[in-house]
Amino acid sequence: MDSEVIKLISQIVKSKDTSSNPDSRMRSLISLFSQLISLINSMDLDSQPEPEPESGIIFFIYQLISFGRSLSGSKPERQIILLVTEMISLISSTDPKQEPEPEVMSLTSKTLSSLYSLDPYSELQLLIAKTFSFVELMDSDSDPEADAERESERLISLCPQFEVELVQGKFRVAGKFEWRRREKGKCNPGNRKVLRLRKGAEITHFFCRNCIGEEHDVCDKAPLEVKHPLHPRHSLQLVLWWVSNFQKRKCYCCDEELLWIFYFCSACDCGMNIACVEKKPLLSIDHPEWHEHILSLFPRQAPLPCSVCALPHSRSTFYICSPCQFIVHQSCINLPSVIRISRHLHRISFIRSFDQGDWSCGVCRRKIYNDYGGYSCINDDCSYAAHSTCATQSNVWDGNELKGKPEEIDGEGVEPYVSKGNGIIQHFSHQQHYLSLDENTGRDNNENKLCQACITPIYSGKFYSCMKCNFILHEECANFSRKIHHPIHPHMLTLMTPTTDRINIENSCSACPWLCTTGFFYECDREGCRFILHVQCSKISEPLVHESHMHPLFLTSRPGERKHCDVCKKPRDTSTSETFNCNECVFSLCFKCAAIPYKVRYKHDKHMLTLSYGNETSMLTHWCEVCEGKINPKYRFYRCDEYCCVTLHMECLLGLDLYMTPGLSLFHSGATDIDVLPNNRMSRPICKTCNKRCPFKVVFQCSGFKFCSRFCLLRGIWTGLTKIA
Repeated sequence: MDSEVIKLISQIVKSKDTSSNPDSRMRSLISLFSQLISLINSMDLDSQPEPEPESGIIFFIYQLISFGRSLSGSKPERQIILLVTEMISLISSTDPKQEPEPEVMSLTSKTLSSLYSLDPYSELQLLIAKTFSFVELMDSDSDPEADAERESERLISLCPQFEVELVQGKFRVAGKFEWRRREKGKCNPGNRKVLRLRKGAEITHFFCRNCIGEEHDVCDKAPLEVKHPLHPRHSLQLVLWWVSNFQKRKCYCCDEELLWIFYFCSACDCGMNIACVEKKPLLSIDHPEWHEHILSLFPRQAPLPCSVCALPHSRSTFYICSPCQFIVHQSCINLPSVIRISRHLHRISFIRSFDQGDWSCGVCRRKIYNDYGGYSCINDDCSYAAHSTCATQSNVWDGNELKGKPEEIDGEGVEPYVSKGNGIIQHFSHQQHYLSLDENTGRDNNENKLCQACITPIYSGKFYSCMKCNFILHEECANFSRKIHHPIHPHMLTLMTPTTDRINIENSCSACPWLCTTGFFYECDREGCRFILHVQCSKISEPLVHESHMHPLFLTSRPGERKHCDVCKKPRDTSTSETFNCNECVFSLCFKCAAIPYKVRYKHDKHMLTLSYGNETSMLTHWCEVCEGKINPKYRFYRCDEYCCVTLHMECLLGLDLYMTPGLSLFHSGATDIDVLPNNRMSRPICKTCNKRCPFKVVFQCSGFKFCSRFCLLRGIWTGLTKIA
């Protein structure tokens, strides 16, 4: 019955978000009040002894009833109690199956308004806040059986005494943690942050931003200091870390990422998650798949190389076999046997050591030491290998163990069209008409003739054109596979085409910052995964031989690692932090810069222009043919190498927003209509955000205002320069 009361009160608290119609919301509230009143009346609390705090929700209800009966005089609280009493009487006499009378709705509205206007520090409000806090903590969205089980558990209050910060990979104590609010009666759900000890686990702990636990009498408190068998030399203290997306450290016990509240030893820089502290460690492990003898726990931090991953770090628990000198990190014991990674076509399996010879990792491109474990291709005629830690990174492995599972046909390599002979095809993206191959390579340049897949002009080479309309595709683009694996994502990707006339302006490519869904793009097949990739970015893979650097470049970034691009020298604003990196020197290249075309056409030059990557020592003066502004030779610009002396700013030739074409209809947050217009008027419009003339090929129009770029447009929307309908 307690769980039913908690559910009803929880629904009452949340009812303000269930309907935008005030009358509908009030009717719903009255129905919930009616059920709650009936349930409490059935408990017959007057005939029972005064409940103890351990009684849960009954204790809080009893306190509220007792407080109401004890009031006298003309205090505001007394007036509210009278209104509540009258409301309860009226609702109790109403048939819950019928629509409530206007009198009931009016009185309920008046009572709630009086409660909202009551002094937040009054005793009644404090009691209500405590009741709602308890309900919010104990409520579960699962079935009644789960509620009953959950109600028997105690949520544990976390009260860290110190803050730590991560500096160059090591924690240091920043000082004593200060509660910034400490306002009486403010321990409500809005000031409380819950904590799941493991992904997908029940919520068992919480942290109150307002107090150190003195207002949470019904909750136990986590110990501030503990001794643990995995770290017997020193005590571990409960600390708080304001973790960011760019800072990560792993737990000494489970090798998973540390949560924002954990136990810490400042002397050893050792951090352990609360879940690991609360469970007893295994003193020995019998794992014949990795080693024939029983392995014993070694509870000391020491830089001994792991026999499986070859890493000598001491930030993880490890087990040893002394006679064999076999050492393994706890996190390496449960490595999968057979997996599929995005960097290789075949499955790879774990081996304890490699045959003699020179082996290099196919992920990080570094040397593999033969005496340690790793992964190798299951095909006998393939020599692909990878470090165990590299192969199991979250950006290359999907987390699935494939041992004992048959290989499935995943559809990779599915043809995108049906050939009809004589250069005629029926492409999946344009099934209503046939496309014919145009092999004329001596055509005139037409920058307005764009491939529908990559949204770039048809400069040269063969292309397919529709026999009945203006639909065209580069021959290369027409051959994009329907399904692929790409090195920077562990799941299968499917080739997609724009499905609506209006495109969300925030649908950027996961690898580069440009709008992704104006042409063809690849989308992740995994439910809940929002990874999307330009076809332009999908063509770029490793090893990348790029004009900006003398050495081949590889995708060696680890998850969460953010490297500075040495070409654009700008921070990346993409959902993935992948860069192409040089293993011979310190150089990184982002996908945005890798996708910039090296050779392009300019309508006033018969030659191809090439991209110059700048010369720090150049003393020459160049002028842009479009904006007539001076070109800084230290930065990228396009030029003609055929003695034409034509030079252009990269942005003036390509535009600031690639793959944007006049006529596109965009939207933001499903409401604001945005039109992409050609910037071909005699007088160029002034951008509403930056107040400068719009110099690029297209302009964005929203709510009657013009914007020179997607950046200025979004900034205008965020700052309220445009009205979102």
